[in-house]
Amino acid sequence: MEKRKVPLLDMRALHQPIRDEVLAAIARVVDSNAFILGEDVRQLEKSIAAYCGVPYAVGCGSGSDALLLAMMAAGVEPGDAVLTTPFTFFATAGSIVLAGATPVFVDIDPATYNIDPQALAETIRRIPRPRP
Repeated sequence: MEKRKVPLLDMRALHQPIRDEVLAAIARVVDSNAFILGEDVRQLEKSIAAYCGVPYAVGCGSGSDALLLAMMAAGVEPGDAVLTTPFTFFATAGSIVLAGATPVFVDIDPATYNIDPQALAETIRRIPRPRP
């Protein structure tokens, strides 16, 4: 029996229908030298904000940056505990640590793969509260 590799994801098939559009966008950015905060980024942020029905959206260099910015916006400070699921990409915990906080893992609900609400409540009760 012949062994064949089965690709996890056929990127060629995904990119082929939009290849020319993607290459044109890459050329536009390279030609403008606006790799950061250029017109394309502004248009993307505007489109995402409109799609989400919010006044603003901020483009980030990575998902890790987006998680860190969200925690900063939420007021997460060094020493805080941030509850998350271990059933996630490692950047989730990494971003929590970058914010100076401590990741606290809460198990998932096996039916939904989201954080188990009961486990979340139990974990919240166990976290020591700072004294005023």
